[in-house]
Amino acid sequence: MSSAPHRVAILVYDGVALLDVAGPAEVFGEANRLGADYRIAVLSVTGAAVTSSTGIRIAVDGSPASEPDPDTFVMPGGVVYPRTPVTRDLTDATRELADRSGRVASVCSGAFVLGATGLLDGKRATTHWKIARELAERHPKITVEPDAIYVRDGTTYTSAGVTAGIDLALALVEEDHGADVSRDVARALVVYLQRAGGQSQFSAPLQGPPPRSPALRTVVDLVTADPGGNHSLDELAGHLHLSPRHLTRLFREELSTTPARYVESIRFDIAKSLLDQGHTATRAAFLAGFPSYESLRRVFVRELSIAPAAYRRRFSTARRTR
Repeated sequence: MSSAPHRVAILVYDGVALLDVAGPAEVFGEANRLGADYRIAVLSVTGAAVTSSTGIRIAVDGSPASEPDPDTFVMPGGVVYPRTPVTRDLTDATRELADRSGRVASVCSGAFVLGATGLLDGKRATTHWKIARELAERHPKITVEPDAIYVRDGTTYTSAGVTAGIDLALALVEEDHGADVSRDVARALVVYLQRAGGQSQFSAPLQGPPPRSPALRTVVDLVTADPGGNHSLDELAGHLHLSPRHLTRLFREELSTTPARYVESIRFDIAKSLLDQGHTATRAAFLAGFPSYESLRRVFVRELSIAPAAYRRRFSTARRTR
């Protein structure tokens, strides 16, 4: 390991997400116990303590002006963004730290702070899938990748929601000290090493607001109640007393998808939930209405870049379904 200290600056503010701060900091701190030398400084715009989104107060080490040039600058997310505009004093402090840093990283909605400074213009970036579209709309010069766990573009790194900040910090440790150290850190923290940066946010393809149309909400109810039933376009249209053409148009206009693909996504959601509960992949495929394990495997690989059996081994609950 290099003997030179590596300065990490984390900029916090009222409403910051506590885990967005603590997760990366804990990764760097654990790396220190293995021989690294990360010097972590928690900063605020004014140098005063802030209140996190949980109500817990965060003491700080100073303001950006008091901190030497950071090697890594981390911008955590918080509940206030993107709900409210990023304040001028925060963008100024962010720009100052970024200009003096070797690399810049954001966690979750911290991408909105970086975006407000123009630091992400012309770059690829990600954030939590729920707010990815708003990031793209608010900052059209950013190429938003809504599915990625984290994205690196040059010396700029952005990551998805909450625990993705841990994935990103592990990647930074690996970049600094190699895969063995990063692996040992992950093992010590009892986290999975390592969700790759390009890997899909596992809940992204499945979650989202319910359909507005009563007809489409009925489709969700029908498929959820009987995943293995006949949910072809003609069958659904007949049940809803609509023409197949009209139903297809509803799906296209409201959800930008086809009835068949939407039915598949509901079945996929059910299968993933069953795997989370500890069912075998074959059993999950059957209960979710897939004709075979292979058909479920194709969807998993397409959506999550991982086979259902591997997903179950990595992410299912410790409590197994009998």
